[in-house]
Amino acid sequence: MSITELLLRLVLSFIVLLLLTRFMGRKEISQLTFFNFVSAISLGTLGASLAIDNSISITKGLIALIAWSIFTIVMGLLDIKSRKARLLIEGSPRIVVRKGKVLEGELRKLRLDIGALNVMLRKKNIFSLKDVDYAIFETDGTLSVMKKEAKQQLMKEDLNITPKTNTFEVPTMIISDGQLSQENLEQLNLSKSWLEAELIKQGIKSMNEVFYAEVQKDGSLYIDKYGDRFLN
Repeated sequence: MSITELLLRLVLSFIVLLLLTRFMGRKEISQLTFFNFVSAISLGTLGASLAIDNSISITKGLIALIAWSIFTIVMGLLDIKSRKARLLIEGSPRIVVRKGKVLEGELRKLRLDIGALNVMLRKKNIFSLKDVDYAIFETDGTLSVMKKEAKQQLMKEDLNITPKTNTFEVPTMIISDGQLSQENLEQLNLSKSWLEAELIKQGIKSMNEVFYAEVQKDGSLYIDKYGDRFLN
């Protein structure tokens, strides 16, 4: 392949990919669902092949790019027109927290652990699961969260409320996936016997019953037990 042909292929590949992605719409880059991911990877591979693979003629490479783009557009129209097609192509949102309870079964289906869920909540400025009423894992990989009504944002000075002194700086996880975090417990200067006593107060006889637990800023203990199920 000559330098001239290589440059021609590179320019053509870039221009065609740019035009086709703009024609397909912003959803292709703004909402990375399963189908959008596959589509983007395939387009990139076809564009790269057109640019550097001299075994593929320019004409065939352009036809492949255009044909794949048309296929993507048709699938997008099916996604809009048909709910069944949309569920098949993109899947459906999944509730991972319902009425304040973590649905560990849904987390397993999504290959999502409690640590990753907490990271996504912190990105929403939510530092405690106790504040969450509902959390929905969307088809594009983002998390939508509805806080409990009591956690609405109000300025304390507007209500003449004197801020109370918290025992700890932030809520801290001490049990995750049924496993005790001895390190976090020690950092809070709390003992295992204190934890066991708190569990008994809430009718829990063993830590094996607890999926997730965290100490709140005021020193109280939030607990989510194993066995939560999605109920219609």
